[in-house]
Amino acid sequence: MCSGWPALPYAQWRATCDTLHAHTQVLGKLAARLAPPEPQLQHAALRLTARGWETLPLPAPDGSGSLVVVLDLRLHEAVVEHSGGRVHRVALTPNRAVGEVTREVLAAVRDVGGPVEINPAPQEVSWSVPLDEDDQHAHYDRGQVADYFAAATQAAMVLAAFRASYRGRSTPVNAWWGSFDLAVNLFSGSPADPPSDDFIMRNAMDVQEVAVGWWPGDGRYGNAAFYAYTYPAPDGFARLAASPPGARWDDVLGEYILDWDQVLASPDPRGTALEFARSVFRHACAVGAWDPGLAASVDGTPPPLT
Repeated sequence: MCSGWPALPYAQWRATCDTLHAHTQVLGKLAARLAPPEPQLQHAALRLTARGWETLPLPAPDGSGSLVVVLDLRLHEAVVEHSGGRVHRVALTPNRAVGEVTREVLAAVRDVGGPVEINPAPQEVSWSVPLDEDDQHAHYDRGQVADYFAAATQAAMVLAAFRASYRGRSTPVNAWWGSFDLAVNLFSGSPADPPSDDFIMRNAMDVQEVAVGWWPGDGRYGNAAFYAYTYPAPDGFARLAASPPGARWDDVLGEYILDWDQVLASPDPRGTALEFARSVFRHACAVGAWDPGLAASVDGTPPPLT
């Protein structure tokens, strides 16, 4: 294992993972409620920063300025900061329930920024108890959180490097609180029919795209991994012999997968992960008839302006 690239065995940290995932949902619901709506639901996305998971600056409900809500994974606290200088801190401790933390965070937001309500129902998870009533998720192991944060940071930097030279429209590295993953989306410029009339699908998947991301494991797939898919998926997309060795198509997920353990086993983890992202992207562009210039730009052709 390379220094700074920790192992992340999902089965061992699943309880902490679920607690942390639930905490991110509170931030995401605040972003979805307060931020001006953007295409592909970009206003609802969070960011992974040097502190942890953060919202972008959100309009304070009372018009007094902006506020940012942070899950600080170094100091293990939730932080609500107002542009006027007011700060509230809520401790994340090993046996503190999600419901208690949620209530304190929402109270802090209201104190510094004015009245706000969120829909407390969790999304895209296996449980249904409202976030502000959740006393089931309280396991929080600081060492496991530190390993997750180190791994997620490396993954985010790979994704940022992958999208950096792309000449078309793309997203930043988003931290998605529903699926608890990091992802970048690169768009061809062509529209697409959403796969369903579901709120998320009809708003997020109405253009041709390639998505490359990373997650720390979940109930569907019990390993940390990089993934990649295209939408709409053209005939032949699932037949790529992806690189590097170990990358593969997963029929159940409908995505290409490169397990985190495969990345760690490489002498160059960053290069191995980038090779995977670029390999699947080139294939998606070829079978999806993307503009060849856009496809080439991910490899730095033409080079960025200096």
